[in-house]
Amino acid sequence: MKKLTKSLFVLLILVLLVGTVSCVLAVGENTNPVTAAIAIQKLNDGNQRFVDAKFLHPNQTTARRIELVAGQQPFAVILTCSDSRLPPEIIFDQGLGDLFVVRIAGNVVDDAVLGSVEYAVEHLGVTLVMVLGHERCGAVGAAVSGAEIPVHINSLTNAIKPALKIAKTQNGDLLDNTIRANVALVVQQFNNSKPILAEFVHDGKLKVVGAYYDMDDGTVRSLE
Repeated sequence: MKKLTKSLFVLLILVLLVGTVSCVLAVGENTNPVTAAIAIQKLNDGNQRFVDAKFLHPNQTTARRIELVAGQQPFAVILTCSDSRLPPEIIFDQGLGDLFVVRIAGNVVDDAVLGSVEYAVEHLGVTLVMVLGHERCGAVGAAVSGAEIPVHINSLTNAIKPALKIAKTQNGDLLDNTIRANVALVVQQFNNSKPILAEFVHDGKLKVVGAYYDMDDGTVRSLE
């Protein structure tokens, strides 16, 4: 009986240890981070598969889902618009646990967005953040229109107005120029956000890039 009790005690200790390790993996830093250059290549390759309709549909199995119970190690953060026509996992042909996605209309930044990105960078070890704008963005279009906007939507259009101001000094399509300027300003916000993101960028541990999704052909193009 004593031997049985001792065995149960040892088993309990092992269960607790495994649980502790799992918790550490779930919230700790990425133990095998992908470099920003490799992450960009993975996104480019996945988008090309999407454009060519030659999907691999990686990491979408039951085994992958079970593997991720212990923790996540995404290779990139994607901040993009809430628009239903550009789900990142599809347009980059990725799967479960590959991308840390933050979505908000107009891909603007508030404290919740910033905190989400900081978490992915500081605790999950992500080395690449992509700010992804897109063609015919409705939120940007609302800001460009100058029409009276309901109060909560107005919080989005107000965040886009600095980009609109820049776009008005440029030649070409006002909406498209505003979309691109908005992406550039958000990239700048991340690069200068203290204390976390700016420090990681300064130390070469993080790269923030801007990109543009063409809804007509499905291509994601760099705005570097």
